[in-house]
Amino acid sequence: MVVIVPTNKSVESLEGLHLYHGAISNCSMRVRMTLIEKGLDWTSHHIDLKKKENITDDYFGINPNGLVPTLIDNGVVHIESNDIIDYLDETYPEPSLRAADNDEMMEWLHLAAAIHVPACKPYVYATKIAAKIKKTAEEQDKYDTLQKNEELKKFHSKHAGGNAFSTSDFDKAKAILGACFTKLEVTLEGRDWIMGDQFTLADISWIPLFFVIDGCGFSFEPYPNIRRWAAAFDGKDSYQQGVLQWCPDFSKV
Repeated sequence: MVVIVPTNKSVESLEGLHLYHGAISNCSMRVRMTLIEKGLDWTSHHIDLKKKENITDDYFGINPNGLVPTLIDNGVVHIESNDIIDYLDETYPEPSLRAADNDEMMEWLHLAAAIHVPACKPYVYATKIAAKIKKTAEEQDKYDTLQKNEELKKFHSKHAGGNAFSTSDFDKAKAILGACFTKLEVTLEGRDWIMGDQFTLADISWIPLFFVIDGCGFSFEPYPNIRRWAAAFDGKDSYQQGVLQWCPDFSKV
């Protein structure tokens, strides 16, 4: 669980659940889905990433990485989406989204988190997003001043000022994604959900990755089990309301 003491003290007085999130953010999608699956009431604070609404002193004062999502639960600030959904399931246990084999389920959450910066972000930015959220020189200076996370600064420097990601960066990202989705394909053989018959946080963690990466043109033709698994989400309210309502078609973003 990642809990932050914010420098923007205004959020510490918030009562109930408040979510700062982005429509097109796959990390935000999984938290929205979890809140809906839990039937929890929450207040939405939408951050338009294409308008760079996250690059402000106020928002960095809430989330020191300037990322979405951020969950506020009665004034306590939580960041990192996979930690947030784990926290929500522990804190609001009904209905449970936890697998009988909790260790294996958590491995899937940890894997999704581990590939975010080295694979997901480069692939999404290189194929679709970088050109659409290009920063002005002033915005870049503001970001560089606010951002203290060196990994994120290094990542964003690769597309700053109209620069493009290198072929090696893209190929590395694609290879990591291919290996992970191959693991998921094998796991789903003979299973309805990642952990078997039960729908869990593992599924919530991975369906936004599929949705976004598929929307960026990654071919899932070699992955029939993943395509079958993904199609099953069409019948889930949490997917309709937590993903499609906010981002009907990522390929058109």
